[in-house]
Amino acid sequence: MADDQGISGAQAIPTGQETRPAFPIARLLYAIVFAFAAWFVFWFILLLALVQVVMLALSSRINQELRHFSANLVQYLVELLAYITFMRDEQPFPIGRFPGSAQA
Repeated sequence: MADDQGISGAQAIPTGQETRPAFPIARLLYAIVFAFAAWFVFWFILLLALVQVVMLALSSRINQELRHFSANLVQYLVELLAYITFMRDEQPFPIGRFPGSAQA
């Protein structure tokens, strides 16, 4: 009772045909949406930097709350770019958590 499946019973894979995973269309769509979000976040960070410079010129001090918020936004931008470039699989905010927020 010899068959082509061999001793283990696994089916033989035809030579010349390689299997590969399906194209992740959902991830591509998320990446496009997150790319637009990254673009807006980038410009918002630059706007906050300008506000910080104006506040520094007027009061000779840096606003620590604005500085902390800007640091969170920079981390968020890094997470967006990491997701878009396949460096991380966890989706960023609003699906994931926002950087600097408490773990739920």
